[in-house]
Amino acid sequence: MARRHEDWNVGLAEDLRDREFAREFLLGAIDEGVPLQVALAKVVRAMGVKEFAAKVGMASPNLVRALNPRHNPTQDTLNRLLKPFRLKLSLAPISERPKRGHAALSS
Repeated sequence: MARRHEDWNVGLAEDLRDREFAREFLLGAIDEGVPLQVALAKVVRAMGVKEFAAKVGMASPNLVRALNPRHNPTQDTLNRLLKPFRLKLSLAPISERPKRGHAALSS
């Protein structure tokens, strides 16, 4: 069983080296509620931290710190990390559902 898991991770890591696959992975992860830093960290590690840091013009230790969920990178930093995938942070309005009566709220 563990071997299957290991093979799956190796295959995913290989797929994540492809920018288009990584882009779709990031979008899917966000849709599923995975924190952005966690999803980005998986992609960056698959691509190689040093290589990715050079690509975005950032020192490797700073990149690792930005990807650590305990740290709070700026929007500029996150956009810098998302740019190779042709992505950026943005806000979108939530479509409002028709409001129900107060009785629905108390149930």
